Amino acid sequence: MQEPRLSPVSYVVLGLLEWFGTSTPYELKGFVKESIGNFWTLQHAQLYTEPERLESFGYVTEDREDGGRRRKRYTITDEGRAALHEWRETPTAVLSELRDQALLKLFFGADPATLAPVQIEAHRRKLAEYEQLRSRDPGDGPRGPWLALEAGIGGERRWIDFWERLGS
Repeated sequence: MQEPRLSPVSYVVLGLLEWFGTSTPYELKGFVKESIGNFWTLQHAQLYTEPERLESFGYVTEDREDGGRRRKRYTITDEGRAALHEWRETPTAVLSELRDQALLKLFFGADPATLAPVQIEAHRRKLAEYEQLRSRDPGDGPRGPWLALEAGIGGERRWIDFWERLGS
C-alpha cells in the first residue's frame, strides 16, 4: 500500500484530536478559531472532510452517535499519534506565507498615509488581544502555544512599527 500523503490540515486535525480528545468536526472548528486560527488559515470545510480521509488511513477512528443528529466523533489512533510525532520532530525550512490586503494595496499604489492609521489601530487591537492571552499563562503545561503566542506578539509589534514609519 502506498504511504498516505498528509497535508498541514491533516496534522491540524491530528494535533487537535491529540490535545482535546474525541471531537466532532464542529468542535475542531471551534478549537481552530480559539488557537491556531490566529496564525494558520484553513477552510472550515476541510475540518469535515479531512477526518474521514484520515480514518481511511487508520490515523483516526470514527464513532457515530446513535440518536439525534448522529454526529461523527473522531479519535486519534496510535498510528495517528506516530505520524504526528514524526511530523513534529522533523525540522522545516518552509517560511510563512503572508496574505495581507493592506500590503497588496500598498504594492499597487495605495497611499501609505491613508492605510497606516487603520493598520496601526488594527494591529494594536490584535496586540492587546495577544497580551491579554499571555497574561493568563499559568507557566505550566505545554509551552508550544505560548511560544507561538510570543511570535504573534513580536509580529504585531513589528507591524505597528512598520505602519508608524509609513504614516509619519
